[in-house]
Amino acid sequence: MFRQATQAGGVRRCVWAHNEVSIRYHDEEWGVPQHDDRKLFELLLLEGAQAGLSWDTILRKRENYRAAFAGFDPRLIARYDRRKIATLMKDAGIVRNRLKIESAIENARAFLIIEDSCGSFDQFIWQFVDGRPRVNSWRSAQQIPARTPQSDAMSKELKRRAFKFVGSTICYAFMQAAGMVNDHLIDCFRFQAVQHER
Repeated sequence: MFRQATQAGGVRRCVWAHNEVSIRYHDEEWGVPQHDDRKLFELLLLEGAQAGLSWDTILRKRENYRAAFAGFDPRLIARYDRRKIATLMKDAGIVRNRLKIESAIENARAFLIIEDSCGSFDQFIWQFVDGRPRVNSWRSAQQIPARTPQSDAMSKELKRRAFKFVGSTICYAFMQAAGMVNDHLIDCFRFQAVQHER
């Protein structure tokens, strides 16, 4: 199939799942509807960290991010100060980009404001797909968009609420990861499986 890979045992997966780390992420997480606030924050932070880099790079650093960013606890991250930023800038296990590190802290603060005002970040963020995953029917990776009207709206609202590194392309990647859209190709074995994991 064009732009799709066949892995060991004849299992068909989306073409980007091509090594041990990405295969595990693809098979267990990507596209599964996520409603846990801390997991949603983790995905948002990691997608922002990925900007300009490969997703494989971030997946390989994910455990380092968990250690450096307090298990993605926004309440702890929101209290990070200049001294903590300086420490993170020396941490080779994460992307040592000052703007991205500072944005994670700013985003944690903005995230907590949404939790307090909306009841949960989950309730707020899923409104952009009317509370239900959008199911696509792509036959090749070339058909998958980099952004949509929904990701445009999400990006605009997150920026209005002081989030950083939340452009529409990043928001769409977040939507894919969090299962707000099912962008598994239709002959990927996970296409049907994620429908039952709602």
